[in-house]
Amino acid sequence: MSLHIDLTPPLTVAANAEKGLRLRQDFSRGGTMIGVARARDLRARKPLSEDTILRMTSYFARHAVDRQAQGFGDKENPSAGYIAWLLWGGDAGRDWAERKKAEIEASGEKKRA
Repeated sequence: MSLHIDLTPPLTVAANAEKGLRLRQDFSRGGTMIGVARARDLRARKPLSEDTILRMTSYFARHAVDRQAQGFGDKENPSAGYIAWLLWGGDAGRDWAERKKAEIEASGEKKRA
């Protein structure tokens, strides 16, 4: 029997994505079109697929180093990495995606190739 896992992004994740989109527009940097698409889905609080949750956790693992860059978290002159991080939901998005990945793996719903 398969359990249903709610993959609707929480409000904090949606707010971070909205902030990332705003900063990207204001500073003309940060993120790719994939990151923008992710931010739009997060902002709209659209339920994500299990594959998207796995892509989110991979993104955060690959880009953790961006947190060490000058301007990460700077409100006056944010780094491109900070803006991209927010597009994927920021710290709240990372933590939420990690929790959801663990739920998916524990439930056995996601079959690994």
